Amino acid sequence: MTASVRTWSSLAVRDLDEFVFGRAARPLTVGHGLQIGAGTVHPELNFTLPPSSIDVSTMAAVNAEYAAMIEEACARAVALGLPGLLVEFELLPELTANPDWGARVTGTLRGALDRCHERHGLACALRVTPNDLREFVRPPLMRSGAKWEQMVSSFELCADAGADLLAIESTGGKEVHDDALLSGDLPAAAFALGVLAPRDMAFLWDRIVAIAAAHGAIASGDSACAFGNTAMVLAETRHIPRVWAALIRVMTVARSLVAYERGAVGPSKDCAYEGPYIKAITGVPISMEGAEAACAHLSPVGNIARATADLWSNESVANIKLLGGMAPTVSLEQLAYATRLMNTATAAGRALELRDLFVDSDAALDPQAYVLRPDVVLELAGEIVAEPTPYLRVRRAALATLERLRAVNAAGGLALAKGELTWLGRLSGAADELPEDEQELIESVSGRVDAAKVRLEEYKLDGPL
Repeated sequence: MTASVRTWSSLAVRDLDEFVFGRAARPLTVGHGLQIGAGTVHPELNFTLPPSSIDVSTMAAVNAEYAAMIEEACARAVALGLPGLLVEFELLPELTANPDWGARVTGTLRGALDRCHERHGLACALRVTPNDLREFVRPPLMRSGAKWEQMVSSFELCADAGADLLAIESTGGKEVHDDALLSGDLPAAAFALGVLAPRDMAFLWDRIVAIAAAHGAIASGDSACAFGNTAMVLAETRHIPRVWAALIRVMTVARSLVAYERGAVGPSKDCAYEGPYIKAITGVPISMEGAEAACAHLSPVGNIARATADLWSNESVANIKLLGGMAPTVSLEQLAYATRLMNTATAAGRALELRDLFVDSDAALDPQAYVLRPDVVLELAGEIVAEPTPYLRVRRAALATLERLRAVNAAGGLALAKGELTWLGRLSGAADELPEDEQELIESVSGRVDAAKVRLEEYKLDGPL
């Protein structure tokens, strides 16, 4: 089934004063009256199991552990007087590969949220994110086979079990992008993000949107976690340059935008740090994560990521015992206080002041933070959507981002180490050589793709998205 396709050639948000946390051009109401992007920032709590064995013999205990996590979280949300809460259930691979297991946990979470709303009036909703199983086949089989069927069934059964929102962190193109990232190969990265990934996104999101419509759920969004966050983690551990990770972040925008072109309506995924660009282009509300996501990964964007967030997330935390309580409950309390401050600033008419303090605390310290500045996002997003195709958008993202990084470094607004400057020059030269013709890039890169790692035929390179 092919969904109707929407395209953007201009920004939904053009005024910097309108580009702020809690407010989206296209707000949503989901679940039990949870309004997202309508003026209030809500926590999005994501929790998972500690290292565990998941099989038929342990599923009752697995379900009971998720039940305990959600009951404690709901109780703490009520105690803290939260105005609303989004809970995200990211299925572990075993819970996706056995769709009825994931649906069972979904039903457990759904029931707890329903009871909390009925008893306490908490506005709440449930986002469910099946795992992209396709990468567990090598080379990945993207459009058929057992893993694909398991994943589709997981979406269907979880929607039936009560998911309000459906999402995924899809991985199409990752099998090329991983090598490109480690070798600093800009043409190969552009091939992965501008050619392979968008084709996979179109195929995948046509199916997710159809499933959501058939089962009364909302198709929310995707994440370039497998690309941009992999780059961020590698930069944090000094395996790749920070300017390279910052460039990849902006280059992922065109790929993630495809989900919304095919019918997703938000909110975006929390780990999609490309979210501010998606919000600027489409107007949909976004979920973001930063300082309170240190339980899952470290980052250089802990404050600036709050600047335009409509949901504020902890990324994911394992259910372990801390001094203050179980880790998911502790994470929720941290999110509650973070969002309370943002909402108090909004009520006092000082949201823009707080937004700018979030920005100024991070933006000059790392190029990955700099490319999340709201003014920079609006500038680069405008250039990206001026191009008509995903590949040309990726190419424009590369050229415009590198130009901006060179300019701010020259002006003294972003200090870059000598090695980073060397890479900035190298990447700039490679970007200048990216061809305008997509077919020329395909011919140039596909011939050196390792057939043991990628099935190019799965991406239908000879056809449209």
